[in-house]
Amino acid sequence: MQSAPQPHLDRGLTLVHATSLNIANMLGAGPFFTIPVILATMGGPQCMIGWLLAMLIVMCDGLVWAELGAALPGSGGTYHYLREIFRGSAWGRLLPFLFIWQFLISGTLEMASGYIAASKFTLSLWPYGEEMLRSRGFTGDAVWGVPAAVMVGAIFLLLCQRIQSLGKLAAVLIVGVLAAVGTIIVLGLRHFDASLITFPPNAFDVDRKFLVGIGAATSVAVYDYLGYYNICHLGEEVRTPGKTIPRSVLISIVVVAGIYMLMNLSFIGVVPWQEIVREDSAAHQNLSGAFMTRLCGERVATIFTGLIIWTCLAGLLAMMLGYSRILYAAAKEGDFFSFFAALHPTRHYPWAALALLSALTALFCFFQLSVVIEGAVVIRILVQFIGQIVALHVLRRRGSQVLPFRMWLYPVPSLIALIGWVALLLTAEGNLLVLMAIVYGSGLVAFRLREKLMPLGQYPG
Repeated sequence: MQSAPQPHLDRGLTLVHATSLNIANMLGAGPFFTIPVILATMGGPQCMIGWLLAMLIVMCDGLVWAELGAALPGSGGTYHYLREIFRGSAWGRLLPFLFIWQFLISGTLEMASGYIAASKFTLSLWPYGEEMLRSRGFTGDAVWGVPAAVMVGAIFLLLCQRIQSLGKLAAVLIVGVLAAVGTIIVLGLRHFDASLITFPPNAFDVDRKFLVGIGAATSVAVYDYLGYYNICHLGEEVRTPGKTIPRSVLISIVVVAGIYMLMNLSFIGVVPWQEIVREDSAAHQNLSGAFMTRLCGERVATIFTGLIIWTCLAGLLAMMLGYSRILYAAAKEGDFFSFFAALHPTRHYPWAALALLSALTALFCFFQLSVVIEGAVVIRILVQFIGQIVALHVLRRRGSQVLPFRMWLYPVPSLIALIGWVALLLTAEGNLLVLMAIVYGSGLVAFRLREKLMPLGQYPG
């Protein structure tokens, strides 16, 4: 009698699916609610320098992801690369563990930020809902947390299906995403008023304030770009990954970089930036709504806000899909609790990993948005981005790994990316560095305890 086949991940993602997932993740909610934040960091449109620096960093870092993703296609992205490259050494145990430890915070913070934004846009269309929540005792950021948590549950249910269906769903969702950003760009360029692009006095004086402002603007812009590597988390489910992964990573960066720059110019060429940075203004709370109201009236603005919510949820679906595979891979390899390696018996998706990430994301939806955004970027820099660059150089020096894709002009792009990530750490606010230290410090303690409970000879892999 033959035993029933074991559940497994299916290779069902094509280049169109992979690029759609990346772009949906990258666009998401970010540019619709972070542009006022970026303008405020430097007090004027000179913050566009931050967008350019962020674009340079992610383009160079994208080449790192492309090379590693093609050479080591597997579930988990950075976790998988660190484990494989440092396998058999103490670093091969420590780095994957620390990555998963920080990811449980940074990854779910990133997702929570998108849900909070979607919640704010939703309640802007339904003022009675906000009044009802406040009347029932929800105050401050908790008001946005309730609808956000409901959205987390809805996305969880949508993800409970086969990867082929999700790839097709991503391709459909990206149509709505591109319609939203395309509308802004077309209308913005048609009504562009160059006289609105003015700079405050001493805007380009290179002093400490300028450098700190550039660091903050670049950090927020990097947050908006996050997701260019989403397909790397799904490497085990990609067809011909040696070609598909590099192409999807680089295509998505180029497309989204162009979209972001045009969106920024469109917004500040229609709505004065002085109005956008004022916290009590409608433009600061819902920039896309103020933009559409100014050009097309309130009714169209309301309809367009619905499209923005679509965009937010499309990005969050793509993000949760990729991130669930990180936990799945870690649990499967023994670097996380084995329970979270469970796959659905017929639909073959990691239901336990999805459930844990959904629960943590729902919890962080009740935190302050600025803390959620900045923490999502800073916490992950040390192990995910810097650690991964070091890993690529180690892999190259060994020379034993087949590399279907090789970084152009190696090692220059990886060094530029490394300098960019270090600069972001050096310009980060003190409280964020303290938070990062707490996360990694507690991770080191947890790792030491795990090592005592599971000696080297018992360690999987």
